[in-house]
Amino acid sequence: MKRSFPLLSFLLIIGLIYYSFYSLMPQKGSPSSVSETEFSTQRALIPLKEISKAPHYHGSEEQKNVRNYLLKELQSLGLETETQEGFVLNPEFGTLDKPINIVARLKGVNSSKSLLLHTHYDSALVPSFGASDAGSGIVTILESLRAFKATGKQPKNDIIVLFSDSEEIDLEGARLFQANHPWAKNIGIALNFEARGSGGPSVMILESNGGNQNLIKAFIEANPEYPVASSLMYSVYKMLPNKTDSTVLREGGDIDCFFFAFMDDHFDYHTANDTVENLDINSLAHQGSYLLPLLTYFADADLSNLKSDVDDVYVNMPFVKMIHYPFAWILPMIIISCVILIVLIFFGIRKKKLNARDILKGFIPFLLSLIICGILGFYGWKLLLAIYPQYEEVQQGFKYNGHAYIAAFVFLSLAILFYLYDRFSKRENVVSIFIAPIIFWIIINVVVFLFLKGAGYFIIPVFFGLLSLWLLVRQQKANLLLMALLAAPAIFLYAPLIQLFPVALGSDHVVISCVFTVLLFGLLIPVLGFYNNKSIFSIGSFVLAIIFLISAHFKSDFSEKRQKPNSLIYYENADSGNAYWLTYDKILDDWTKGYLGKSPEAASKYVNYSSGSKYNKGYTFASEAPQKEISDFETVLQKDTIENGSRNVTFTIFPKRHINQLSLYADTTITFQSLAFNGQEMPKNSSGNVERTRASLLRYIVANNDSLEVSYTTKQDIEVPFTVLEYSFDLMSNNQFTINKRPKYTMPKPFIITDAIVVKKTISINTMQKRTLDSITPQINE
Repeated sequence: MKRSFPLLSFLLIIGLIYYSFYSLMPQKGSPSSVSETEFSTQRALIPLKEISKAPHYHGSEEQKNVRNYLLKELQSLGLETETQEGFVLNPEFGTLDKPINIVARLKGVNSSKSLLLHTHYDSALVPSFGASDAGSGIVTILESLRAFKATGKQPKNDIIVLFSDSEEIDLEGARLFQANHPWAKNIGIALNFEARGSGGPSVMILESNGGNQNLIKAFIEANPEYPVASSLMYSVYKMLPNKTDSTVLREGGDIDCFFFAFMDDHFDYHTANDTVENLDINSLAHQGSYLLPLLTYFADADLSNLKSDVDDVYVNMPFVKMIHYPFAWILPMIIISCVILIVLIFFGIRKKKLNARDILKGFIPFLLSLIICGILGFYGWKLLLAIYPQYEEVQQGFKYNGHAYIAAFVFLSLAILFYLYDRFSKRENVVSIFIAPIIFWIIINVVVFLFLKGAGYFIIPVFFGLLSLWLLVRQQKANLLLMALLAAPAIFLYAPLIQLFPVALGSDHVVISCVFTVLLFGLLIPVLGFYNNKSIFSIGSFVLAIIFLISAHFKSDFSEKRQKPNSLIYYENADSGNAYWLTYDKILDDWTKGYLGKSPEAASKYVNYSSGSKYNKGYTFASEAPQKEISDFETVLQKDTIENGSRNVTFTIFPKRHINQLSLYADTTITFQSLAFNGQEMPKNSSGNVERTRASLLRYIVANNDSLEVSYTTKQDIEVPFTVLEYSFDLMSNNQFTINKRPKYTMPKPFIITDAIVVKKTISINTMQKRTLDSITPQINE
């Protein structure tokens, strides 16, 4: 029998954990000196710096510059290029805007179906530079197309490029393309590139209305070098409220799509820190490592044969890249694992390596660890929020020091695990102690089969665990190096998940890291269970946890590198003649206190309507502000007639200053028989009236200072007062205001409208002058 090497086995486990992360993505970018037929991150950075040199949200002047630049880039690649423009009304969110999509095509020699390469070119509606989201996607497509064309190959299929507008406004550009562009009718597959942070590995998520088997087979045949993908990710993704342009294409056009996004450093998402300097060049390289082989493959593939009725479990794994098999295998694999476990238990009892008492005893440390570590993760984070309330100001969820907290909670969990297993297990009963986590993992797989089939690959490490159990029963002395190698699949599959969930879902999900640490530890018992002096490992883990907590503490404040998001709005009530400073912040800093004072009042005292927020946050504080000469809009009544007991009205709102958003409200008690904005009609319910659940009628994202035409029908005796809010994003530059420059430790808060001038005004049809549009000469008052 070979000797056991505890130290070497421990180092091997550490090495496997390290490699489970190292193997996920490229570790460096590529210079411009690489072959013209290869993807170069250095070449890709050239257009990225041009695209992201300033915020370029929908309707902004800088967006026009970015659009013109991208049109020239696509034309220089020899693509047939055009723009697509039109109003899009989204009844679900009550938004209206007029996207201008960039669409291009490289004709194939014998195309039956088209390949779509897709991302968006608008940045978020805050001062975000959009380098990662989604400038990285744009340059991934541009550089991959350049490299593909450098091969001199003519594609069989048409290759369509869509740089959509208004993605940050409820995905409206994709809706316009899917619904109205003729090229959208014959797409066989779409590849969408996105970002929800500024670093980390790019994850492939598959979107399909049917089975995924043929898509996964095609993805594997294309052979990207660093696939990071699992059916679990999409199962979890579908449970979240998030949607992407891929979702629009799938739901509206039944277009299958591979969606690629990196999401680490999530605190940069939608902020002024989404810059070229903060973009991880390895993440950009990872995007390129996906697209170029997929582009080469799908350019000549049969795109009419990708649909399937069969769903596959799939997951990436070092060395073999991808594993996949049908959902139909999940239950038989669970049954087989149960049978093998029962046989091994009887075999172990017969060989006197197992006994019932020790098997039952093995449940004590495992279940106690699950309970204690779960409580620690859940309530531990709540305690941290009580100690550091400033964390609530970072709305993305994942905090600046989030990685330190993940490490701290993982090591706290390990300290608990080593302590409990030191108390309840000895080297002599490791085989029996190992039964409890095996049984628990089989139970997890039963739950997976019933409710989350995408995680069906969780059974794979169980089989390796059963192989370890068989060897432990047969051998007189365990070979710890062999046991560590047999634990490699568990480490490769679960170690990255320990980090992924809090990064993707937010630091408050660190409880998942704690639970997965316990579950992974259970599968490592054939190695760790044989270590003497587990108390030393417990103490060492606890010390490391304290070190990471201390590290997190010293990064818990805001600084020039960890900026505090803050907000300031000038709000004028044109009806009452009052003006206020408003904020969304719960904790005021010196800059916001300079306007709101040290003891501001609750915003609800003065303001009924806010601009809304992705995270349903409203204004928090308010204080009186000096009145300014802010021009409000002009309203012109074009139609007001009575017919068959109904009142038909059309009026138009003309801005008199440069605005970026117009919001329209009406009391929820008012029933509209019909309602349309700029010719786009709101849907009706089964009663024949417009569906209404909120006071908000519309959020109109304005470009080129366009007017808003409102047409509606009500009963003839109903008078409809409308509340109108005009927003302009120019508080910092408007010559009527002298706003101090933000301190370097602060930045504009994302996911809301900030640095804005807002004017509220109530209008009524009875106060409007009836005129024709020909008599209107819109004039902007600077």
